[in-house]
This record gives sequence, structure tokens and C-alpha cells, in this order.
Amino acid sequence: MDSVALYCTAGLIAGALYWFICVLGPAERKGKRALDLSGGSISAENVKDNYNQYWSFFRRPKEIETAEKVPDFVDTFYNLVTDIYEWGWGQSFHFSPHIPGKSHKDATRIHEEMAVDLINVKPGQKILDAGCGVGGPMRAIAAHSKAQVTGITINEYQVQRAKLHNKKAGLDSLCNVVCGNFLKMPFDENTFDGAYSIEATCHAPKLEEVYSEIFRVMKPGSLFVSYEWVTTEKYIDDDEEHKDVIQGIERGDALPGLRSYKDIAATAKKVGFEVVKEKDLAKPPSKPWWSRLKMGRLAYWRNHVVVVILSAIGVAPKGTVDVHKMLFKTADYLTRGGETGIFSPMHMILCRKPEKASDE
Repeated sequence: MDSVALYCTAGLIAGALYWFICVLGPAERKGKRALDLSGGSISAENVKDNYNQYWSFFRRPKEIETAEKVPDFVDTFYNLVTDIYEWGWGQSFHFSPHIPGKSHKDATRIHEEMAVDLINVKPGQKILDAGCGVGGPMRAIAAHSKAQVTGITINEYQVQRAKLHNKKAGLDSLCNVVCGNFLKMPFDENTFDGAYSIEATCHAPKLEEVYSEIFRVMKPGSLFVSYEWVTTEKYIDDDEEHKDVIQGIERGDALPGLRSYKDIAATAKKVGFEVVKEKDLAKPPSKPWWSRLKMGRLAYWRNHVVVVILSAIGVAPKGTVDVHKMLFKTADYLTRGGETGIFSPMHMILCRKPEKASDE
């Protein structure tokens, strides 16, 4: 009888682990399994060292304010987090306002489709995705608009993942992905009929540098929309709690430094854009974008247990637990930023490249 009970218990545990890891484990869009977590382009034995290297950047903050150092900084970050993001969040590495009655997946898609609707492109036209990640927004936008989308990301592993997803979705004829630095893009002047960037230009050391490069590759008369990470008018620079939240977001998301909402339009105008519209999409009547973070706390704990187990048995690389813990803490900082209203990840700016160059 004891043996039967032992076998039954063992079977229940095995079944529970299978359900916990293999059923609950995949991302919302089934892009990545917990059993496949890796360090991106980093070999498994070097994940821990690269995690420590990532944090070393913050001991030399001046280095992450320069265009020379930022590509390594951001590339290291996305090698570390891409699989965890895909597994625990989905293929679109950004936020969206909560929409009552809609799933997170649908709310994300609607937020992405709005971006391409704003730049008013036609089927077959060429548009740029500046900072495309693994291509979640690209695929939603290509399917919605039938435009030819070219995405650029600094991370080679994300290029591989994006191409794989594009093919699986049957959208590889509309979606192209290149590995490169959006501060020095490998495209000719006046190439694209429109451009967008969804929560990506925050990684640039200077917004002027990435905006001027986007301006260069766009055709005259075309539109560019960006969803920017910013501190809002509620942020007080000498408030210690506010500074703690913002610095926590910066450290956990590979940001050289968050910008004030006041800097966005001024920078766009400085590089030559005409500002068509500017709006913080996080403000009421929009529903809280951070609700998904709060509702996902149980999932975070579940996922962390999975990561600890997989790391302990050698399936996930050493250092994966540290990376997941970092992202867990960052989720709290992001939630606090949203709840206090001092941070927005979706300050929208819509710009036009003039038909004729300015005489100034």
C-alpha cells in the first residue's frame, strides 16, 4: 500500500511539474518554452558573466551616455532577456493600455495597429520599424496594413527569432529584419514611405541621434510615429522616491537615462521634423497600462519557480535566475511609476518630414 501511495504521489508531482512548466510555461503567443530558455547569442556557460558585465555598466554611468558604448550595453541586455520576455510576456516587447473586455493580446495588437494607421501608409509601401525586437509589432502591422516592413535591431539573436516567427506566420514576404544600429542605419536616404518606433528609442544615448537618422532614411512628406518612455509632468527631480523609481526602471531596462516628456517634441523639431500631434496615450480615459504587471504577479512567481528549477537541474543557463529576478524587480518599479503617474511608456509623437528642406 505504501508503494502504491508513493508511486501515485510521484506521478502527481511529475504531472504537476509537466503542467507547471510545459503547459503554463509557454508565452502568451506560444513563442518560447521554458525548457528552451537561453542567453540569446551568449553561450550558456557565459550567461552569468554577461549578467555581471551588464551591471558593470552602471558602475561606469558615463560610458552608457555615449554612442560608442550603448550598442554593447543594449545588445548584452537583449541577449540576456529576449527568451524570458518571449516566454513570460509574448512577442511584442512593449506595453499597451488595458481595454476592458479585450485580452492582453488583442489590446497589444490594437495599440500596434494604431501606430501604422497614424502614419497613413498604403499596401506595398515600405516602412521602417526602428528597434523591432523579435518582430511582434512588425507582424501585426504588416498583416493590418499590407505594407512592406523592414525592422532593425542591434541584437543578432532577435533577428534570428524574428525571421523564424515571420516565416511561421506566413509574413516573411512582407517582413524583413536586419541587424544593425539605429544610430547608423544601413539604408540610403529617402528610402521609406513611413516609419515607427514602439518603446525602442529610449535605448539611444541621445534622442537627437536616432531621430536624425530616422529623418534621413524617410522620404519627404512621409510620417513617423514613436511611442516614447518618458518622465511626466508629475515627476519631481528632488523627490527621493521618484528618483528611486526612475533609476530602477533605467537599470532594469538598459536605459542610458529616461527623458522628460518636454524633450520629445523639441528634439523632433531640432532634427527637422514637423510635429503633427503629441499625446500621452497612458493618460485617462485610457485604462492603466500597468494592470497587466499587477495581474501577472502570480505568473511571475510561478515563472521564477520554474526558472530556479530549470537552472538547478542544468536545463537553463546559470545566471538565468539572476536575470529573471532583475526583471521581477523592474516590474515593481514600472508599476510604481505607473501608479504615481511619474512615468509613461507611451508618450506618442507623430511627425512629418517636410516636402522641402528647411532654408535655415
